[in-house]
Amino acid sequence: MNTSNITNYKPKDFAELLGVSVKTLQRWDREGTLKANRTPTDRRYYTYDQYLQFKGINTEDDQRQVVIYARVSTKNQKDDLQNQVAFLRQFCNAKGMIVDQCIEDYGSGLDYNRKKWNELLDEVMEQKIKTIIVTHKDRFIRFGYDWFEKFCTKFNTTIVVVNNEELSPQEELVQDIVSILHMFSCRLYGLRKYKKQIEKDVEIAKELQDGNKSVRGTESQDS
Repeated sequence: MNTSNITNYKPKDFAELLGVSVKTLQRWDREGTLKANRTPTDRRYYTYDQYLQFKGINTEDDQRQVVIYARVSTKNQKDDLQNQVAFLRQFCNAKGMIVDQCIEDYGSGLDYNRKKWNELLDEVMEQKIKTIIVTHKDRFIRFGYDWFEKFCTKFNTTIVVVNNEELSPQEELVQDIVSILHMFSCRLYGLRKYKKQIEKDVEIAKELQDGNKSVRGTESQDS
């Protein structure tokens, strides 16, 4: 259950988050403006709480919601969905986190039009969500997770990835790959379906082009 990659930041990542340079962070550390934390091996790191404090957000009075987000591709995987929810609730209980909302979603991880997922992102933009907890990155989104993580961070929302591999079925990856192949095959079929029409349109365009050339040639001779 490694969540350090979510709550802790290397100087380079933290500088990018704040929109400053690493040298600026180093200077702030020396001046005591924003002190870096140190690992046992004396490496500097920063926490998400430091980011919130830097932005002037009072973490003690933060009334935003902690949300569990669980997703499976089809309703046939309902048991896996419930396992995800149960595991995440146990995780939150162990961490002393109070869950305000539990979202159970159905849909492909490739689908950006999932209704509940989009509603969650709307609430993120409305500054209503403090933390989103998922069992694995692909539960949130199959591709582009890093972008969405940064997007949520801009609205002061943390995504905690518990990284429980057992609750991320490999079958879904196969289903997503099949859906990609299906999409491109449909496009290819569509091109074949309209191939004659496309060829016809090309012939018409060529005839018009040749006709325009003939007209211009005639006008040139007359002049």
